[in-house]
Amino acid sequence: MRSLAWKSVLPLTVVVIMAAAVVGYAAEESNTAGSVPSHRTFGKSGESGQDPQDQDPAATAPADDGNAYTPRRTEQNARVGAVFEKDDSGDHFCTASVVQSPGRNMLITAAHCAYDAEAGSTVNDLVFAPDYRDGDEPTGLWKVKKVIVDDRWAKSQDEDLDVAFLILDKKDGKQIQDVLGGNTLGIDRGFDNEVKITGYPTSRDTPISCQNRTTKYSDTQMRIQCTDFEGGTSGSPWLADYDPKSHTGTVIGVLGGHEGGGDQDDVSYAAYFDDDVAVLYRRAQDKD
Repeated sequence: MRSLAWKSVLPLTVVVIMAAAVVGYAAEESNTAGSVPSHRTFGKSGESGQDPQDQDPAATAPADDGNAYTPRRTEQNARVGAVFEKDDSGDHFCTASVVQSPGRNMLITAAHCAYDAEAGSTVNDLVFAPDYRDGDEPTGLWKVKKVIVDDRWAKSQDEDLDVAFLILDKKDGKQIQDVLGGNTLGIDRGFDNEVKITGYPTSRDTPISCQNRTTKYSDTQMRIQCTDFEGGTSGSPWLADYDPKSHTGTVIGVLGGHEGGGDQDDVSYAAYFDDDVAVLYRRAQDKD
């Protein structure tokens, strides 16, 4: 997704000057204080744009398919949260969610949220705030202790492998799945699925959700039309088949992949979950 949303038309000379400055900056290897880490400006991670309109809390149904709305606090939505660096004093820049694992301590997100390609290493100071709203964190911050990405993503940022699993530390003696439950992981579920996507745009401190059907973009990428999924929504789970009796759904994708999730707010992508993702999931389980 676009990390910066330009909302005004500038004179051509200014645009040229700014473009040159951006190119010059990108060519530098700068560690100056205040610079934005590369993993926070790729795809739909990072910075902000416009807010979607909040849904009336008294509404009985979500917005029409494809339109973003503000979801209620529910057991299902509580498993999705905002990702910060170090603590919650800065901006949240990506989204993650709880998936089931033997260790009961695993999240799934986009690889570009958790691996710094410029530094050639995983990001080692991530924290997760499930069900984050307006600074309120019902179960507090959870520290990420391990990041697992495919080696091919680490080497070349292969968009078909833009998936990461995060292993969390215990909090107050409990694993996150003991507190919130977790969704299952869906492999080879096909390209046509009704899903709900929930994510955290950096521009706001409440999540947005959208429901629509996925379509096939390529043999390795899914596509969906959902409004207002801007910077910060990378890693948002694409949840299918939620069962209120078992309190579980199936994550069949995470926002990312092609163009880091897309360069338009209203169209998003996800890498198709195939055998490569299944292997990565098993590898992550060995680490938890």
